[in-house]
Amino acid sequence: TTKTTCTGVEMFRKLLDEGRAGENVGVLLRGTKRDEVERGQVLAKPGSIKPHTKFVAEVYVLSKDEGGRHTPFFNGYRPQFYFRTTD
Repeated sequence: TTKTTCTGVEMFRKLLDEGRAGENVGVLLRGTKRDEVERGQVLAKPGSIKPHTKFVAEVYVLSKDEGGRHTPFFNGYRPQFYFRTTD
């Protein structure tokens, strides 16, 4: 976690008053170097969100007829899930 101040928000080289969830914007952060920021990181007001590294989910796997897997899972299979910009 790093504290900084946002001095500007841009989209396609145009200055904006705000950026919203799901938008791809450029953010000018005071005192933060470009190599200190990575894709998928979150910019939020201090104390406004709680980060999580684990969660429980129920997953439905499409059948072959539904356009999904053609073969069954094997023992020890470890699926990978991707959620937008998270890795």
